[in-house]
Amino acid sequence: MTEPPTRIDDRLVRALAPFLADTDATALLAVSGGPDSTALMHVAVRAGTGAHLRVATIDHGLRPGSAGEARAVGHLAGEMGLTHAILAWESPRSGSRIQETARDARYRLLTDHAASLGADLVLTAHTLDDQAETVLMRLMAGSGPAGLAGMRHERPLAPGIRLARPFLAVPKADLVAYCEAHRLPFVRDPSNTDERFARARLRRLLPLLAAEGLSAARLGRLAERVGRDEAALEQHSAAVLAQVADTVDGGLLLDGDRLRQEPPAIVLRVLDAAIDAVAPACPQVAPRRLERLENLVIEALLPALAEGRALRRTLRGVLVEADRTRKLRLGAAPPRRRERSFP
Repeated sequence: MTEPPTRIDDRLVRALAPFLADTDATALLAVSGGPDSTALMHVAVRAGTGAHLRVATIDHGLRPGSAGEARAVGHLAGEMGLTHAILAWESPRSGSRIQETARDARYRLLTDHAASLGADLVLTAHTLDDQAETVLMRLMAGSGPAGLAGMRHERPLAPGIRLARPFLAVPKADLVAYCEAHRLPFVRDPSNTDERFARARLRRLLPLLAAEGLSAARLGRLAERVGRDEAALEQHSAAVLAQVADTVDGGLLLDGDRLRQEPPAIVLRVLDAAIDAVAPACPQVAPRRLERLENLVIEALLPALAEGRALRRTLRGVLVEADRTRKLRLGAAPPRRRERSFP
């Protein structure tokens, strides 16, 4: 049920105000013209007694009318006294993962524009509904706890620039009601109901799931709980990695005897972080898959360490070697040999 307008107003201002309290900061608002981001822009003007505000709209150019919608956001921003920029996505785009590609491009454009403004904060208007969809999509993809924690309320975008989602616990219906109460014009993206896309299909299913008790609020609460647990596990894993790892010859040497004293959940995270630390120097890095990491750690590495057996495996372009003394060495994997071709 949607809250009364005045209560919604107060809740949105309280959610956003802490991000705009720094009088020396510049905040970039990502505004598409939909009800969520339009409400974000209007609330920011009301709550933003500190930070300098800028607005940007990404024109993906994926459908007719997108350029006009971006200009309409600029007009509304001008009425609110805000400076607005249209950031056009001009790279070639094709394939079945167009929404994922567009999302990645959106964050790149926002990050670059924030850097050009000297902004240290990018604000988006993701809602509780978006969080619920994200958790469901990651559940279907077989994600582990890190994925089921959903979107973070805050995360780094680039050095000195962070992304914040102040409305992540707010239902979308409240933001629509806010726009209607304040007579704010907004558009609805037709791709949100285009069932060629997984998120659109999930939106159709969410009311059915809610009727069975799996509401957006419960999915959001699951993300918060898993996120708390994941943060604690990551903190402990980072401490363990610092204890067991030494840098050698451009790679890492780990104390397997000490590592195998930890629960498998910690060993998984330690190896994942160690591989990440080595992988940037590797010429080829395979896509990240939790199952591959589990196969390496649970099925191969831990048994080898327990038995004092040698092991040699490759993951994400990193060679992981265990010797009979239970030392683990991680380094760049050698390039694969090409098969010889015969005329």
